[in-house]
Amino acid sequence: MRIINQGRLADFAFIHADSVKALNKWAETLTNANFKQPHDLLREFPSADYVGNDRYVFDIKGNKYRIIAVVVFTGGIVDIRFVGTHAEYSKINAKTI
Repeated sequence: MRIINQGRLADFAFIHADSVKALNKWAETLTNANFKQPHDLLREFPSADYVGNDRYVFDIKGNKYRIIAVVVFTGGIVDIRFVGTHAEYSKINAKTI
């Protein structure tokens, strides 16, 4: 899969240094994956939630942090829309971000 807006991970990690290892593992797993359908993604990330509008929410570092990404299976693209704390996530609409 190809990750778009990966700079958001680096920006977040700069502020939350304890997230670096978990974010890198998430990105590496996706980069090495070739998900063709939601079932493939959920097999690798069983705690991920589909929230609608092609968006998936990923729990990072024991659910301390969250990533919202649009996943386009046919194009092999993951577009990062949000990286934040669980508290920040609670204040947004994951379907529209």
